[in-house]
Amino acid sequence: MEKKKVHEYEPGRLPSPRPLDRFGFVKQEVNNSPHGLTKGRSAYEFEREERRVRKWRKMIGVGGSDWKLYVRRKPHVVKRRIRKGIPDCLRGLVWQLISGSRDLLLMNPGVYERHGPGQRSLYNVLKAYSVYDRDVGYVQGMGFLAGLLLLYMSEEDAFWLLVALLKGAVHAPMEGLYQVGLPLVQQYLYQFDCLMKEHMPKLGEHFTQEIINPSMYASQWFITVFSYSFPFHLALRIWDVFLYEGVKIVFKVGLALLKYCHDDLVKLPFEKLVHALRNFPEGAMDPDTVLPMANSIKVSRRLEELKQEYDKKNGKLSHSTEINRNHEQLQ
Repeated sequence: MEKKKVHEYEPGRLPSPRPLDRFGFVKQEVNNSPHGLTKGRSAYEFEREERRVRKWRKMIGVGGSDWKLYVRRKPHVVKRRIRKGIPDCLRGLVWQLISGSRDLLLMNPGVYERHGPGQRSLYNVLKAYSVYDRDVGYVQGMGFLAGLLLLYMSEEDAFWLLVALLKGAVHAPMEGLYQVGLPLVQQYLYQFDCLMKEHMPKLGEHFTQEIINPSMYASQWFITVFSYSFPFHLALRIWDVFLYEGVKIVFKVGLALLKYCHDDLVKLPFEKLVHALRNFPEGAMDPDTVLPMANSIKVSRRLEELKQEYDKKNGKLSHSTEINRNHEQLQ
């Protein structure tokens, strides 16, 4: 008897739909059998996370009312907890508190206005910023920042956090990342190149021989603060620290990634190097591996020295130097 032929395009049985989380990722399935908890999150891990959330709620208070007092009283506790990762359910509020954007919003009621009911949130935020700051306007890299923020907060909150970052509400202004000529990107790449050669001289020499410079792989690290092409869970942990400690975490994570892959990178020729620097191994993408490495690297003092060095090379004067020179001219 002739077997029934099946057309090659005939659809087979459709798999049952798998539940998605609020970001569109497939939720991890948890088996209810006695061994199921080992596949998902154990009861112990769940209880530990619940305790962690309670600690954070106590630390920030209702709507963030206790945050500033707690930071003044116990700054080291705050830093340690942020480096461990902010609980996802509180991340949006905490990001606004540590960036200073919540204060900006409260001091500027009515500044952010929506542009019509039919437009998307990302467009609304970026359009509003381009109107708010016409010197910067809109640059493509800003979309990655705004998109990440919108996962955790409203349009208006995301707008003010973007303002806080670019205008420097807490840390140094970042608007130079997006101005004509990308002046701050050029400065950061100079600083990073020097740091890399100081911390990993063998790799620095190899990069020089293979004509590899930081603009080939590190520009998007700074422009998007790792929100482009890096795993979501790692980007979130980096942003927790970035919003609290500033851009130095981008330098530290970048150095940690190169350090993690050092022994492999020093053996690769140009073509394979370019690919490797854009496709790090899975182990390097584990936040519990790369962030402790990053936090162990001290860069603050050297970054300031390299900034002055860069300004001198490019004919810029620091603010304090300019004041001293003007004072001398008046005498």
